[in-house]
Amino acid sequence: MRSLFFVLSALAVMGLAFWAYRENYETQQVIKETEALQRDIAQMRASLSMLRAEWAYLNRPDRLRELADLNFDRLGLLPLRPEQFGLIDQVAYPLPDLPPIITSVEVVGKWEASE
Repeated sequence: MRSLFFVLSALAVMGLAFWAYRENYETQQVIKETEALQRDIAQMRASLSMLRAEWAYLNRPDRLRELADLNFDRLGLLPLRPEQFGLIDQVAYPLPDLPPIITSVEVVGKWEASE
């Protein structure tokens, strides 16, 4: 009985050692993938900050004003003035299109208000 217990204990220890070995390698693989993702994120953030800087550089007011002046004949762009802005209640929103009435409804009876 004792020898069976020792054999089962040894098998359990070997099984746990094999499981720990596999988990260790899987963990190392996941750590490598995570580090690669972190590097990709850092590179993308760097390129995003560079793109934002380029966008800010290209949208400088003096540059845009120069472009508007150069292309005035073709585009007809004028500078914005405060008189060109309005209030929200001055905006005329279009009314929704109502579907055509194709059937009639016949009303029978008398409507009574409940008291």
